[in-house]
Amino acid sequence: MGVIVHMATLFLIVIYLSFISLGIPDSMLGAAWPVMHQYIHAPMGAAGTLSVIASVGTIISSLASGKLLEKLGTGLVTLISCCLTAGALLGFSFVPSLTWLAVLAIPLGIGAGAVDSGLNHYVAAHYQAHHMSWLHCFWGVGATSGPIIMSYYMGTDSSWRGGYQAVAMIQFGLVIILLMTLPLWNKVARLQQEARAREKFSADPHANEVSSAADESQDTTNSSSKSVTHPLRIRGVSFTLLTFLFYCGAEATVGLWGASFLVGDRGITPETAAGWVSLYFGGITLGRLITGFLTLQIANRKLILIGQLVAVLGGILLVLPLPPILLMSGLILIGLGFAPIFPGLLHETPARFGEKNSARLMGYQLAAAYIGITILPPLFGLVAAYIQIGLFPAVVLAYIVIMLFSSERVSQKLKYAQ
Repeated sequence: MGVIVHMATLFLIVIYLSFISLGIPDSMLGAAWPVMHQYIHAPMGAAGTLSVIASVGTIISSLASGKLLEKLGTGLVTLISCCLTAGALLGFSFVPSLTWLAVLAIPLGIGAGAVDSGLNHYVAAHYQAHHMSWLHCFWGVGATSGPIIMSYYMGTDSSWRGGYQAVAMIQFGLVIILLMTLPLWNKVARLQQEARAREKFSADPHANEVSSAADESQDTTNSSSKSVTHPLRIRGVSFTLLTFLFYCGAEATVGLWGASFLVGDRGITPETAAGWVSLYFGGITLGRLITGFLTLQIANRKLILIGQLVAVLGGILLVLPLPPILLMSGLILIGLGFAPIFPGLLHETPARFGEKNSARLMGYQLAAAYIGITILPPLFGLVAAYIQIGLFPAVVLAYIVIMLFSSERVSQKLKYAQ
């Protein structure tokens, strides 16, 4: 038993490293773009186009990941996906024009979507629930590291290319680790399943019988609002999808356009702006680490509401004409507020809409999240290009307020007890 726990824990480190590598590219484009678009003679709003292309690739690979995981297994899918992202990032460091960036954004998005789906599925199936919160915390570690790396290279030689080359080398290092550990994926999964089966039987030899009876009872109980039906017809689902859309849209908009706003509207140097955006992602990272512990004491619904209110406060600080230090505080507060929202909303799905509906609703919610990432940042890109970048705080605050309103409407419709 001790060997199984030891192996599973060590292998979890590999999974966390993979999720760190998933987060790094997500934040690099926004940090580099204030300088990058000038080097390749691209318009400011083109970052939104690149975001759309990468997001479409992510959506496609996420939809196809189920069949790929069945055929190839999580380990091989993760390995192939990391090869795609590493190659794309290396290509980013050599691109001469926007056209090549657009081409390379395709494998970058495809690789990211497959890694995201595969690792989330693997951890959910073979590890305890709190590891899922920490898994997303390690995405934040990567997302925080991206702007820091880019800030370092832009500060030393004013080159965003060196930042992408460094991250590509990190990704290729992970590819080597994944290749070496490839045989362990199925082995760890099998050992974890066997260990959990033994623990369950030891606790209650009649657990399977009790579980079956409970399932039958639940089937009868859920014949009302939580019975199997089309997801869009379930009470509260439409507002839930809006919550996911505007949450992920707001998170991506801050990450993509935050540095450009600080440089173009507030006159902050590109390397400093990149560092400040890293603090935003750092807030998400720290918040999710803390959330993993808080979920043991505080209900998800309360953590979600607290996070949304903190994010609103951060958005207000950005809107007001305050000194730079308070601008930085606003970004950090938005990141801290965002931390519990996404994992908390996913975890609430079975409780809100029933176990039988949760599987399909997970897919709908993630689709809404990707649509938000695909549409809302480019939408602000148009605002920045044709009106002014200075509207960034107002647009971000509007996204957050709509998310809060939608989330609370779900609670009202389902009449949650305090």
